[in-house]
Amino acid sequence: MTEDAAHYDDRGQVPLGGYAVLASVFATSVGAFALLARRRGVRLPRQVPPWDVALLGTATYKASRMLTRDKVTSFLRAPFTRRADEGEAGEVIDEPRGSGLRRATGDLLSCPFCTAAWTSGALVCSYAAAPRPTRLVCAGLGALTVADWLQYAWTWTQRTAED
Repeated sequence: MTEDAAHYDDRGQVPLGGYAVLASVFATSVGAFALLARRRGVRLPRQVPPWDVALLGTATYKASRMLTRDKVTSFLRAPFTRRADEGEAGEVIDEPRGSGLRRATGDLLSCPFCTAAWTSGALVCSYAAAPRPTRLVCAGLGALTVADWLQYAWTWTQRTAED
């Protein structure tokens, strides 16, 4: 346990160094994209229409849930997390394992809110470079989100009718 981690929380389990590495990877990736886009002459949009913001937001939501909660993406999380519980609607709840960078990565991959920042970053970069295909991918993820909500509504309707 590092002295910084011991002073940051009472248990000293916060992987501050791992978080710093992950934040550096994120910042470096965005910077590398910006440089590459500039060298290749990618023209950034002057504005992003509200509809595209909603589409990107919905896609970010669904992609982050898929990465952090779907059973079929467990293989991505398994080196960094362990199964803690079963969630609603076939989702699973994982908890981070290990220490240092492994623990920090587990924290990232088990938190839909944390993963959303990375997913959003990837989608925004993709949108800047190739808006049409990105909109198509986002529309697919958006359709999946609508389907999920319809599944929840159907389940709620069935439960209400049984009561």
